[in-house]
Formats: sequence, C-alpha cells, structure tokens
Amino acid sequence: MNDNLVIAGREFSSRLFIGTGKFPSNEVMRQAIVASGSQMVTTALKRLNTQDSGSENILDFIPKECVLLPNTSGVRNAEEAVFAAKMNRAALGTEWLKLEIHPDPKYLLPDTRETLKATEELVKLGFKVLPYVQADPVACKQLEEMGAATVMPLASPIGTNKGIKNEEMLRIIIEQSNIPVVIDAGIGAPSHAAYAMELGADACLINTAIAIAGDPVKMAEAFALSIKAGRMAYLSGLGSVSNMAVATSPLTAFLDEEQSSVDLQH
Repeated sequence: MNDNLVIAGREFSSRLFIGTGKFPSNEVMRQAIVASGSQMVTTALKRLNTQDSGSENILDFIPKECVLLPNTSGVRNAEEAVFAAKMNRAALGTEWLKLEIHPDPKYLLPDTRETLKATEELVKLGFKVLPYVQADPVACKQLEEMGAATVMPLASPIGTNKGIKNEEMLRIIIEQSNIPVVIDAGIGAPSHAAYAMELGADACLINTAIAIAGDPVKMAEAFALSIKAGRMAYLSGLGSVSNMAVATSPLTAFLDEEQSSVDLQH
C-alpha cells in the first residue's frame, strides 16, 4: 500500500522533517539528514551564505533530493514575514515556506493573528505555506480555509524537549483537518515522536532533540524508526483502553471445567 505523505501535490515517503540549527557542524548535520531519510529540510534565510566564497554554505551540506523549506524565523509580524518570504523566493527560487512569526524572544510562541494575516497574503502570492501555529483547533481550521499547505501546531515550546503537552488540542486538530498536520516544536525523544504519530499526526519536524544529542546521527536514525513505528501503529488500529483488567485467556471457562471434573470424581 502506498502510504506516502502528499503536501501541495508533492509526495514524501519519509514523514520525518528536520531542522538545521544547533548541530555541532554542517558535516554532522549532513550525516544526520542522510541517516534520518528525511526529504524535507528547513533552515532560516539568515543562516544561508550564498555570497561569501570563503565560508561554508549550508546548502552544500543538504542532500539535493531534499525539499528545502526556508523559514521566516526572527520576524515579528505579517509584514516582516511577507518581506522575508519574498527574499527567500528570490534567493532560493522556491515557493515552499515555513511561516514562523514569534515576536516574544523568551518563549518563541507563534502570534496567531499575524500568522493568519500573513498566510492569507502569502497564499495569494503563490507560496506553499506551512505555518507554525499554536495548538489551536480554530486557528488551524482557519489556516486550512485560507489555503495553507499544512498546519504545524506545536507540541510544547520550541527547543524545550518537553514532548507533547497539548495532546487534547492536537487530537481535535488532527480529527478535523483536511490537510496534513505536522507536529512541530518541543518533541524531545523518539518516544514522543512515535506517540505523536500514534495520535494520527501526518509528520513530525524535529531539530533540537537530534542536533544536541550526544550522537546526532544515531539519534536521527532513532527518530526515523520511531516515526515509522508510530505511523504503523496508527494505521494498524490501536487497541481500546480499559479501566479494568481484561483477561487474554478464558480463565473462567478453564476453572469451570476443572471444577466440573472434580465434582464428577466425587
């Protein structure tokens, strides 16, 4: 069965997307991307070096088969986001865009109002918009109606590695969405990613948990396996949860038969 993820008409066999920040070196980042099997890689325009020939260009370390997803990290409002998006398109020749608007430098939480405003304008300009957003079912539905290619609700604040702290809201977002739901921010362990996929998420975007691991390459591989396991579990249909013990073998019938045998002997 073809279970490829489709975003804006493009198919992805991997449901693990990777960020490029915080790695100890560009080469370690490259090895981690390869080990993960990821086909979608996000980076900020400010990290790209396309002019200084004396410095490393991060683009040289991103596998050519990956879709490059530039992001607008650092912008504070819709106006700045649209300007950054146009710069990304001019510099990289791509209409793919991860929209990030987080004016608060302490918690880096997305500004819902400005994100909605920017998405509406960017879609009209022809961008494939993947907005990073609060785990807000109403906002996610509005983004879908505006033409966003995905919604990317946070599991917990960026870089915290706290895991899924917005489970009930994420369940609602996943249940009502007609576009892919990519869990972004806060996932800190492969078990978190597996659980997100078990909930029915279409993909996860991981950066910090891989980049700062003792062995980023092995951790990238671990996340790839956990994403596959979680997706397989979701498609297989998880068993129901019970508040009471449920026997896996017919113990009562066995005991009844034994008692009947004893009674007959007497």
